[in-house]
This record gives sequence, structure tokens and C-alpha cells, in this order.
Amino acid sequence: MAIAWTDQTLAEKLWPAEGTALRIKQVVLVLLGIAALAVAANIKVAIPPSPVPVTMGTFAVLTIGAAYGPRLGLTTILGYMIIGALGFDVFANSSAEANGWTYMIGGTGGYLVGYVLATLALGFAARKGLDRNVFGMAGALLVGNALIYIPGILWLAHLYSWEKPILEWGLTPFLIGDLMKLALAALLVPAVWKLVGKARS
Repeated sequence: MAIAWTDQTLAEKLWPAEGTALRIKQVVLVLLGIAALAVAANIKVAIPPSPVPVTMGTFAVLTIGAAYGPRLGLTTILGYMIIGALGFDVFANSSAEANGWTYMIGGTGGYLVGYVLATLALGFAARKGLDRNVFGMAGALLVGNALIYIPGILWLAHLYSWEKPILEWGLTPFLIGDLMKLALAALLVPAVWKLVGKARS
């Protein structure tokens, strides 16, 4: 059975362009996305003894993936990773002592890999049109969130071993906050689609 993809993502629908204007728009969106990811990552709450804080990073990642689509979303998240790898303070717990590549292979490393997977998942979901209604968006967000946690938890176990309370460090403290963030994203993106439809009708 063939998969029917929608023609446009939210970002493409909101700012139609072609030629040079399209390239300029894409660059601007990537830069804005990277800035949003950096700001969201630094809105954080530490939950000791977990080495990973609760942040708005997952909300930003999943929302950007849905709004941008797989290609532009992947470009944005990889740009964010490259800037972070160069030592700029764009990650949740980066510091003068732990930044760049050193930080990226620490406790948060698996979640960063998950960010890439989740961005692609939400981007493809948007191409399928699942971001245009609350239930489709909610299902895509749950898949995307799982794709963040799976490599995140596996990497924590690799670093600290399963003898440590890995799930208590890397999963259970974040579930309530994540449900709230997912609910917000599930409402926000379809609501923007409705506004776009009304504006163009």
C-alpha cells in the first residue's frame, strides 16, 4: 500500500517562497530553530540524583520536527549539534568544564541521538498530515518521545551499568513533565494549522 504524503509542512505553508527567497527563508528558519533549541535547553529543572535535567528541549525538538518537516528539521537539529560540539553553550548542562564533544558523550549523549531520531519521526509524520489534528499529532509525539528515551536510557546504562537505578535517573522523573509538554505540542501545532486555514479561506 502506497503512503500518501502531504505536499507541504507548516513552515512551507506559512511562508511560501521559491528560488532565492526560498533559500533565504530556509536559512532563517534553521537559525531560528537552532536559537529556539538553545533557549529551550536552558529552561531546566534539576532532579537529583539524575544526571539529566528536565528541560523544554524535547518540546522544541518535537515541535520543530513537526513544523519543519524531515529535511529542514534534520538540518536544524544537526546544526544545533554541530554548534554544541564546537563548544558553544547550547546544551542543558554544558559548562566551562563540560562542553562540546566532552559533554555530548556524557549522560545526555543518548538523548541527543534521540533528538535526531525524533525530529525525523515528527517530520515524516507531518508529511503524512498527522500534525493537522490533535489525535494524529499526539500519536506522533508519543513515538517521537519514545525515540528520545530509548537511546537516552541505553546510553546511561552503558555509562553507569544497569546496576544503577537507570530508569529512576533517565525516565521516571521526566514522565509527568513530558506529558504536559506533549499535550501542549499536540494542541499547538494543529491550532496553528487551523489559523492558517482560516487566514487563507
